Amino acid sequence: MLLNAQTAISTSAVLLVPYYSWHVPRYHEWMQDEEIQEATASEPLTLEGEYAMQRSWRNDADKLTFIVCLPLSHQRQPDGEQQQPDGEQHQIDTESDSPSRMLGDINLFLRIEEDEDAEEEDLKAETAQDRLDPGPRIAGEVELMIAEKQNQGRGFGRAALLSFLRYVAAHEREIALEFIGSEDPSVRGFLERGGRPRLSRLGVKIGCGNRRSLALFEGALFQKVSEKPSYFGEFELRRERVVVGEVEDELKVAGVLGYAEVEYLRE
Repeated sequence: MLLNAQTAISTSAVLLVPYYSWHVPRYHEWMQDEEIQEATASEPLTLEGEYAMQRSWRNDADKLTFIVCLPLSHQRQPDGEQQQPDGEQHQIDTESDSPSRMLGDINLFLRIEEDEDAEEEDLKAETAQDRLDPGPRIAGEVELMIAEKQNQGRGFGRAALLSFLRYVAAHEREIALEFIGSEDPSVRGFLERGGRPRLSRLGVKIGCGNRRSLALFEGALFQKVSEKPSYFGEFELRRERVVVGEVEDELKVAGVLGYAEVEYLRE
């Protein structure tokens, strides 16, 4: 997705940056690990294949992705207290997202949700305006990876997830518009009538034995669709809508401060 091509997200706990070619060698190293392949349901790629995948994630309208990095070094004082953010404190240089500072990635995959995919509860939750002038129902699936074991269980995943949700909540309309485009006559008519494209829900699929990830997403208000795992041994969890104010409160509770969207101009 091109929306975040020049946007990084800086907080006291993590830095999220758009995925570019200079991140690929380190990412490729991670994806050679069999445990990571199993956890992400991924097949190993050649380095050339990984570069091609990076270009897809950057350009395809159905994928929104960030690389998760350690926070900018000036985000914390020596005693651990966060500095108050200002324009000078969010300078991103070539070392800010160097391989040694990369932690993982977080993605959103989008799809049009057909009526038969929507459950009765979802349809009941629609507003009267939605029913009068329905637009495309867009569902998003979240994927989060903190790659190396020494960085897991340290709060990076939670900080990355909540920061990502804050970005999605603030840019829901732009994300939906880039995904659906406006060339289709039905979509164009919907927009001309003042329709507001939105995400109907976010979801995630997690292996039933991955208790840490289940706890992470449940703590971020995702709820299990069923108490029994699927045929593939996964739980599906969903969160209906994300609202900026709610996610900001969640960030504060998690101790993730100083959220700021920063211009990312590396070339």
